[in-house]
Amino acid sequence: MINEIRIENALPKVFVSEKIPPSDVWRADLTLRRGGRYLIEAASGGGKSSLCAYIFGARTDYEGRILFDGEDTASFGIDRWQEIRRRAIAYLPQELSLFPELTAWENIRLKNRLTDFVPDSKIEEWMERIGIAFRRDYPCGRMSIGQQQRVAIIRSICQPFDFILLDEPVSHLDAENNRIAARIISEAAETQGAAIISTSVGNPLLLDNPVRLAL
Repeated sequence: MINEIRIENALPKVFVSEKIPPSDVWRADLTLRRGGRYLIEAASGGGKSSLCAYIFGARTDYEGRILFDGEDTASFGIDRWQEIRRRAIAYLPQELSLFPELTAWENIRLKNRLTDFVPDSKIEEWMERIGIAFRRDYPCGRMSIGQQQRVAIIRSICQPFDFILLDEPVSHLDAENNRIAARIISEAAETQGAAIISTSVGNPLLLDNPVRLAL
């Protein structure tokens, strides 16, 4: 279990020689706590996708430190990261990373089979609520971007997690589907006492009373 993520004086190496605008994250000390709701807002190119990748351990091209419960993640090996990604940190990247030749159901079940954390009946309920049940057996590569985002949202919560990272998760959703997605994600997080960290460049996930951070 991870209870706290601390970001200390971090900055993407590509920004080191640049003058960056004031930030709640870059060149700052920020603590993200399990159970919190965080909305990180940034202009395009501000580094929000990089931040998610740093926290997830997918990239290391930054200065400063990222600590999980006081441990510097720079010291973690691949086995430690694999366990963290399976059990503690869920991640929805901006590019979604769906398998286009697989159906919506197959994409979601492929993730869920890693831990068998969510019953099929719950996945079906989520798909119905978010309006993609009728696309259950349709290849993701032939879906609209908005439909693909909804598939990816459900897939992202099909695991145990203490923190979930969502990089522009609703950029192609209307307000109603945004609200439904936010409710489903929030319910999944509340069940586990988990934190939600979502990024946005203008269409934020409609969380209740999030802590807003400028990047």
